[in-house]
Amino acid sequence: MAFYFLSNLKIIERVTIGSLHHILPIVFAVLFSVFCFRYANRKLNQRKKETLFQTFGFFVSLTIIIFHSYQICQGGYSISEDLPLYLCSFLALIIPVFTFYRKYWMYEILLFWIVAGTSQGVITPDIAEGFPSFDYFRYWIVHLGLLIIIFYATFVLHMRPKLKSVFKSFVVIQVYLGISIGINYLLKSNYSYLNRKPVSASVLDSLPDWPYYLFIVDAFLIPMFLLIYLPFYLTRKKTI
Repeated sequence: MAFYFLSNLKIIERVTIGSLHHILPIVFAVLFSVFCFRYANRKLNQRKKETLFQTFGFFVSLTIIIFHSYQICQGGYSISEDLPLYLCSFLALIIPVFTFYRKYWMYEILLFWIVAGTSQGVITPDIAEGFPSFDYFRYWIVHLGLLIIIFYATFVLHMRPKLKSVFKSFVVIQVYLGISIGINYLLKSNYSYLNRKPVSASVLDSLPDWPYYLFIVDAFLIPMFLLIYLPFYLTRKKTI
C-alpha cells in the first residue's frame, strides 16, 4: 500500500535549498540522533553500543549498493557518471569497515572528511530527482547517515581526534583526489566535481572557474579541518 502510494506521487524535479524537501530530512536526522545517542549512552552496554554502530554502517552501505544495483537493472548506467566514486558515495561503501573494526586511524580521517564534505552536501543538496524518488532517499540516507555514524563514534563511543589527525586526514585526501583525477581523465567523467562545478547551487559558485576553484578549495582544507578540530581542542584543554 505504501509503495503504491509513493509510486503515484509526482516526483519533484530537483530539491531546492531551503525547501520543505530539504529541511525535513535534516530535522528528522537531528531528532533521531539526539534520541539515539541519549538512549545508547543511558541504556546500552558497550557491546550493544557497538552492535548498533555496526548496524548503522551496514544500513548506509546497503542503501548505496541497492541503489546502484537498481540503476544497473534499469539500464543506461554510465561508468562516466553513475559509479559511486563521489566522496560521500565512496565513504558509504567503505563505512562498514570502520563501524566493524573501529580503527582509530580511520576515525581520524573520516571525521574531517565527513564533517567537511558531507555537511556541504546537506547544506546544498544536489538531487536531480526529488521526493519520493529512490535517489532522494538514497541521497539523504547516505549524507545524513554518514554524519550520524561519525557523531555516534564521537559522542557514544567517545573517540576523539588529535591535532595530528588534521594533517593525516589532509594528506590522505590528497591521495584520494589524485586517484579521482586519474579516473576522471580515463573515463572523461566529473567525479567529486574535479572537472567542473555541480549543476545545483553550491559554495563553488562563488569561486573562480576550473581549475582555479580546485586550488582554492584545497588551500582551505587545513583551515577548515582545524576549525572542526577546535571544539575538541577546547574541550580537552578544559579537562586538563
